[in-house]
Amino acid sequence: MRHLSLILLFLCAQITFAQELTNNPLLSEDPIQQQKWVDSVYNSMSIKERIGQLYMVQVMSKNSDQVNNAVIDLIKDEHIGGVIYSNGGPYRQAQLNNKLQAVSKIPLLVGMDAEWGLSMRLDSTYAFPWNMTLGAISDNELVEQTGRQIGEHCKRLGVHFNFAPVVDINTNPKNPIIGNRSFGEDRDNVTDKGLAFMKGMQSAGVLANAKHFPGHGDTEDDSHKTLPTVSFSEQRIDSIELYPYRQLIKQGLSSVMVAHLNIPSLESRRGFPSSLSKHIVTDILKEELGFNGLIFTDALTMKGAADYVEKGVDGLTTKTLSKGGEIDLMAFLAGNDVMLMSEDPKRGIAKFVEAYNEGIITEARLSHSVKKILMAKYKVGLNDYSPVGMYNLGSDLNRIKDDVLYENLMENAITVVKNEKALLPFRDLQTKKIAYVELGDASGSTFFNELKKYTKVHHVKADKLDGVISKLQNYNTVVIGFHKSNDNPWKDYKFSQQELAWLYEIARTNTVVLDVFARPYALNQLRSIENINAIVMSYQNSSIAQEKSAQLIFGAIGAKGKLPVSTGAFFPVGTGESYNALMSLSYGLPERVGMDSEKLSRIDSIANYAVNNRMTPGIQLLVARRGKVIYNKNFGYHTYSKKNKVDFDDVYDVASLTKILATLPILMELEGQGSVSLDAKLGDLLPEFKDSNKKNITLKKMLSHYAQLRPWVPFYYATLDSVTKKPDPKYYRSKRSKEFNIEVTNSLFLRSDYKDSIQEIVKESDLLSRLRYRYSDLPYYILKNYLESFYDKSLHEITQDRYYKSLGANYTTYNPREVFSLKDIVPSEVDNYYRYKKVHGYVHDMGAAMQGGIGGHAGIFSNANDVAKIMQMYLQKGFYGGKRYLKAETIDKFNTCYYCERDNRRGIGFDKPQLGDEGPTCGCLSMKSFGHSGFTGTYAWADPDEELVYVFLANRTYPEAGKNLLLRENIRTEIQRLIYEAIIE
Repeated sequence: MRHLSLILLFLCAQITFAQELTNNPLLSEDPIQQQKWVDSVYNSMSIKERIGQLYMVQVMSKNSDQVNNAVIDLIKDEHIGGVIYSNGGPYRQAQLNNKLQAVSKIPLLVGMDAEWGLSMRLDSTYAFPWNMTLGAISDNELVEQTGRQIGEHCKRLGVHFNFAPVVDINTNPKNPIIGNRSFGEDRDNVTDKGLAFMKGMQSAGVLANAKHFPGHGDTEDDSHKTLPTVSFSEQRIDSIELYPYRQLIKQGLSSVMVAHLNIPSLESRRGFPSSLSKHIVTDILKEELGFNGLIFTDALTMKGAADYVEKGVDGLTTKTLSKGGEIDLMAFLAGNDVMLMSEDPKRGIAKFVEAYNEGIITEARLSHSVKKILMAKYKVGLNDYSPVGMYNLGSDLNRIKDDVLYENLMENAITVVKNEKALLPFRDLQTKKIAYVELGDASGSTFFNELKKYTKVHHVKADKLDGVISKLQNYNTVVIGFHKSNDNPWKDYKFSQQELAWLYEIARTNTVVLDVFARPYALNQLRSIENINAIVMSYQNSSIAQEKSAQLIFGAIGAKGKLPVSTGAFFPVGTGESYNALMSLSYGLPERVGMDSEKLSRIDSIANYAVNNRMTPGIQLLVARRGKVIYNKNFGYHTYSKKNKVDFDDVYDVASLTKILATLPILMELEGQGSVSLDAKLGDLLPEFKDSNKKNITLKKMLSHYAQLRPWVPFYYATLDSVTKKPDPKYYRSKRSKEFNIEVTNSLFLRSDYKDSIQEIVKESDLLSRLRYRYSDLPYYILKNYLESFYDKSLHEITQDRYYKSLGANYTTYNPREVFSLKDIVPSEVDNYYRYKKVHGYVHDMGAAMQGGIGGHAGIFSNANDVAKIMQMYLQKGFYGGKRYLKAETIDKFNTCYYCERDNRRGIGFDKPQLGDEGPTCGCLSMKSFGHSGFTGTYAWADPDEELVYVFLANRTYPEAGKNLLLRENIRTEIQRLIYEAIIE
């Protein structure tokens, strides 16, 4: 019987120990060793040293050495247990932290308010979005990942406690302290986000701190300036405000910060701070909620707390002990473990020693808190302390993985709160004339530039409303961006009265999309939304938020976010319309699509090498994978005079890329419709070829460059004077007339009937002596004639109407001088053999120039972004931006090498990878890939296997076309090789 009793006692002890393990969030993975270390350290300390552990003082690393030396004195003389950092850079903080730790007998517990992570960026942006932004995200795994990566930041900087997450349920839009720091107003959403954040951060080895207990979400007063009152009933606080704490405590929450609030329903003493209330701290938090982790006061320097010292607490008055440090002692006796940012730690510690000696503080009470602090120190590894390493600190706090996560978070947060008649995402771009109007006191330039990547968008501005309204008459869609400072989460977010007046009036007369780059409470100011067709809540004005919001408007990314708070009468919490992406190009980081940024950056050196060695004056370079542009850079200048840097909006003569950007898609469309067959013969397609030597040539052979056609005919040469070698007056005039209206340059006009002569020359040209692969421009002269006859329109009109306008390829055109300023057009050559002037804004190819700049083989000008859109459309089997342009089977049919066995690598119209050692690619990509190159130095390639698009635009022909060093040194294909080496998944 005695043995049975012993067994039962042993089992009870084991159960009790297990319960302690379960309920104590400060226990480490080895609790036995932890307890030994805690007891050993505690027993080695004097009473003053033990009391010193209760204090965590504020340190500002930007302060002078004299100020921070005062902290060193507190560490040496008062044996304080920890510090909390604020207002300083990470390098200074790391150096100071190592200095402070070196003088502390027991390693310091380091805390920090790093709610949005740490950053060392030059623009001082935060590493991650505000909590309110996170509250809009449905995928809580992303929030957990955010907590984890913030935890990694903290750990790298030697921070053990992050005073996050804020789990206040923000029900007051005018709250000056919480606001953006809250995940929202819905208790379940706040709980889920707070729990995910906590788990993520603690999984990184950094202890979480839920704040501000019991709930700071409903106040209009600043707790740094006064004692705010929260007047909810006890029942309401129990069911709403305390709910997140209950759930986080069950899941292992390490610590809680008690708020500086007056809560009459929980504390009977009028105007008594919650951080000094034994009922709130001990009865509710510790006993009712069963919390065994560390309890921090809010800053003890906050206004209002000192007003209650004279009133006393729990029998303690200023008559009992000497003057000074009363607030700290009150907070401790209320049940707090850590005195955060005491006004006078030295006096406070003296007060504690006196209270201990007087028996007001018992040994049990002191050891309870001090041992919890020591347990926390063990858990974060301070039993085996090592200084913060300075090497690579900057790069470790500014990781690509953090930028990738930020991008992903914003994509998931941005919320469409109104979308009348499914205006968003924008479709049918050919029907839209879009203006952008900027409101607010911060910049929206990133947003505007991103909008322009999708179609033509004009920034409309004027000093007065009448001027804006007048200018907007030329547009049928207006995007209004409301941009407020992103410097910190407390910045002003409201519309001015003038801005509201402008908004209402613009919306009254236009189709309007309002995009708000500020906290969602800005929507509270809207008295009416009747005339505003769509409203997007982007939450913040960071560059990433601006980029992602523009992409969402055009459907490059889908809409997923939900409002985390109610905003006035129109939008209750949870509002958010969803839609899927339209398969347009989006823009983001390489790692989002399985590529390595650092490896991809090696492209820069080759591009710079090409420019510096005068292989081309400048370059536009773009790489996209899986529908996302992940590299888009410009190098060099328009010319070697270095006056105009290459910009994204500049257009290049793309030369033979015209074949696959203009002629080929139109022919593919006709083939897909059954209007033409690849086996059709020229004699059947064009009556004039019935009796020619080309009558039996099929489209398939002709476009595979396997039809014995001559590579090129120098049409211009026959129109030069035989002696002077300059344009013969028989064919040219310096001014336009009815008889001479083909504009070769602005001072050279070809005879109107010479287009017919060109077609006749092509038709009558001799065939090559034998059938073999031979690249030729002539098929595209023939097809231009056929397509223009079929549609009874010029090739320029056909391409614009059927492709470019709806694709948003507004930088793609024939004859760019009619559309763009010369400063935006890159010149292609200084011609000393035909036009005898700089070819600038006119097509470089002579045959295309003699057709008024509109050739089937050449004549298109474009930028890299537009070329990528068309290549992406091919890659997506004819679908782009919510519209099907071509049938998938048609793409496959044209992207087939029909004569590979005859040593001809070409598809139908498309170039294909080499069959041997020499060819148009790096030789490191799929045989399914396809593309084309151009004489001016251009190159575009797509690979279905790797879902990759590569565009290279240059004017290597400037100032003269003779040497092709780009080709000789394989610049374009070497860059292609580096792109493939950057693929990591």
